[in-house]
Amino acid sequence: MEKYIPVVVIKELSETDKIMTALKNNGINCAEITFRTACAAEAIAYAAANYPDMEIGAGTVINAAQCEAALAAGATFIVSPGLSPSVAKICNERGIPYYPGCVTPTEIMAALELGITTVKFFPANVYGGLKALKALSAPFPQVKFIPTGGVDRSNIDEFLAFDKIAAIGGSFFVKESLDKLEAGK
Repeated sequence: MEKYIPVVVIKELSETDKIMTALKNNGINCAEITFRTACAAEAIAYAAANYPDMEIGAGTVINAAQCEAALAAGATFIVSPGLSPSVAKICNERGIPYYPGCVTPTEIMAALELGITTVKFFPANVYGGLKALKALSAPFPQVKFIPTGGVDRSNIDEFLAFDKIAAIGGSFFVKESLDKLEAGK
């Protein structure tokens, strides 16, 4: 798994090349393309076909139908804002990593019962940030977290220094990468 998971919202398929190129140029070989737009599955299929050296996943997957569409498009991992047992079942049957959003002990226990040991912690800033992650790690030492929401350059190093962080998710990676691309760096 990459240490950085850019949360990518593609509103028009034509944006895909620019965003993927910007991420690659910035040393990021991963993208979580969200299911928040009508062209999400098409963008995942395009990115998977045209950027085979990048890990292309689907984000904001909230049900089995979206999961099936994402996997059919070529997604290699699935991310949800919450925990969906039906999405977990599909991913487990196909050997696809699933990172559900879990912020409470009950949600983490439900994920563990489904065999999931890496969870998205979203929105990290609302649910207590690094302090909360450290507290949750005590009763769940086997769990790794992907904090997303409220993580940025001002606090990313602090999060990455904690050994229970599997990766950092965020849309700010896309903005940074596009800014560098447009600046010619």
